Amino acid sequence: MHNYLDFEKPISDLEGKILELKKLAGEDESVNTSDEVERLETRVRDAMAEIYSKLTPWQKTQVARHPSRPHFLDYSAELFTEFTPLAGDRNYGNDEAIQAGLARFRGMPVAVLGQEKGSDTKSRIKHNFGSPRPEGYRKAIRIMEMADRFSLPLITLIDTAGAYPGVGAEERGQAEAIARSTEMCLNVRVPIVTVVIGEGGSGGAIAIATGNRVYMLEHAIYSVISPEGAASILWRDSTRAKEAASNMKITSEDLKALGVIDGIIPEPVGGAHRDPQSVIARTGTVIADALKELSGRNGDQLRTDRRQKYLNIGRNL
Repeated sequence: MHNYLDFEKPISDLEGKILELKKLAGEDESVNTSDEVERLETRVRDAMAEIYSKLTPWQKTQVARHPSRPHFLDYSAELFTEFTPLAGDRNYGNDEAIQAGLARFRGMPVAVLGQEKGSDTKSRIKHNFGSPRPEGYRKAIRIMEMADRFSLPLITLIDTAGAYPGVGAEERGQAEAIARSTEMCLNVRVPIVTVVIGEGGSGGAIAIATGNRVYMLEHAIYSVISPEGAASILWRDSTRAKEAASNMKITSEDLKALGVIDGIIPEPVGGAHRDPQSVIARTGTVIADALKELSGRNGDQLRTDRRQKYLNIGRNL
């Protein structure tokens, strides 16, 4: 059984009936339920296609946050070989929310950065639910400097609700760390390819997402603040998050139309959590194509193009 979202109740009901029929057939071999199961499976596919063809921004937010959605560690295990994790900012400590290291991507040496949310209670606490602290961004800066020094393309996978807003993080210079990490993204002379695989929240995302090419999964979201945060600021009522999401242009389709991202990676019907292997494979193909496109450009051109990309956002609206 899946973790069903509230708008997936028709799918939940149908798949529950399928499980009951399969259990009945398993307990009594004289009962043949194959025809009814097949009919219900067809109804599930039709219902899923219908529901997912017209998701609202708030429903996409729920899909982007689905607990079974593949995270950074799932992508890194499939896309990279010889992955060597690197830890620590050489100043304060190691932040597990930011994952970083060196690897090979289809035989090519690369540097890799991303946020990891965790997949169960223990790992979510370990990774601070994907919300990095200042030492995480300083670790990212260190990896970007290394990538620049050794001419390694940089791949970043984004999945965070935002940087950690705790007192300790603020005391250790959270805003400054985010700003310097964003600055380093803009300054390096190697290709940066970014994919928003879940949530791309605020400066916590942009600090490692300022790439030459930026892509989003179909049901990912990318915004300057979470819908709940926007509702709290605008109306002092976080329960109006659904309304805020509808007005913030946070979906991949909206951001592609606005020129904020360069492309959309399709997800399986029902979301990435329904078929993680296929969406990870598609993501790998998109990254490979982007790196191939950028490979002929020298460092100065890569840096200039990246800066101009962000200066151009919003100018042609």
